[in-house]
Amino acid sequence: MQEVGGSIPPGSTSLRLLRKLRLGKPVPDARSEASKGCRVVARRAKTDVANEIGRRLQSGAKGEADAMKYVYIPESVDSEHFYVGITDDLRARLAKHNAGEVAHTSKYRPWRIKTYIAFSDDKQAVAFERYLKSGSGRAFANKRL
Repeated sequence: MQEVGGSIPPGSTSLRLLRKLRLGKPVPDARSEASKGCRVVARRAKTDVANEIGRRLQSGAKGEADAMKYVYIPESVDSEHFYVGITDDLRARLAKHNAGEVAHTSKYRPWRIKTYIAFSDDKQAVAFERYLKSGSGRAFANKRL
């Protein structure tokens, strides 16, 4: 496949997604029914996703939609130190902080949860955690949370 120059740099996300949707199958010829080919590719991708969900449900594994991610801010009991983290199990993670198993927080224990926010989408949770660890996010957390 030949990359075409323009405003989209080679290897960008949109091009990767297009390649992923094709699933390694040849693109239909322009003279053939191109729209039918697009429908077939979309139907194949939709079927693959449905099959994966079915396999997870049969195996009893938790689906991605069922798992909650928590972005949390614990504070030390002296209220001088804060930490930002992300976890699936908030109680177990707080127990690890208080047991001294986390190197970054072991010096300032005991800890208590100041704020936590639950996300059903993993990507949003990770993005929010990164934001809170930035300078702007710290200012937001100090003022609002």
